[in-house]
Amino acid sequence: MKTFLLKQLQIVESQHEELVKTDIELIDGLIINREDDKNTWLIEAFMDRKYLEWFEDLSTRRDQVMVEVKISKVTNAPATFITSIDSINKIGKQINVIFMGTIVDKRKSKIEEMLGELINQGYQGEELLEKFKQLL
Repeated sequence: MKTFLLKQLQIVESQHEELVKTDIELIDGLIINREDDKNTWLIEAFMDRKYLEWFEDLSTRRDQVMVEVKISKVTNAPATFITSIDSINKIGKQINVIFMGTIVDKRKSKIEEMLGELINQGYQGEELLEKFKQLL
C-alpha cells in the first residue's frame, strides 16, 4: 500500500446536463492506493462538521460519487475517482468521510475518444494507425 496526503477534494455531480464541482474545505486527509487486484483506493477526508448533513444526503442519493482530488501538493493535476461513501464518522466538532473507489485513467479515455473519432471519420487499418500517430 502507498499513502499520500490529500490536499484538495471536489465532489463532481451532474446537474441539468452539466458537471458541477463542489469544493470541500479540508482540515486534513489521506489517500491510500491499496494496490489490490481491483485497483482500489481509499480516500479519507477530515473536515468541519458543517458538511455532515450534506454528505449524509449525498450518500443516500447516490451509490457512486465522482471525486476529483489533488494528491501531495495543491499544484499537482487533479486525479478523478469513481467512489462510494463507505462511512461518515463524527469526531468532536469535525467529521471524516471515507470513500472507496477506483481511479479514472483520463489518458486512456482520451486515447479511446481520439480513436473512436478517427474510426467515425472512416479511417481503418494502416491508415487509422498513421493518422493516429500524426495526432500524437
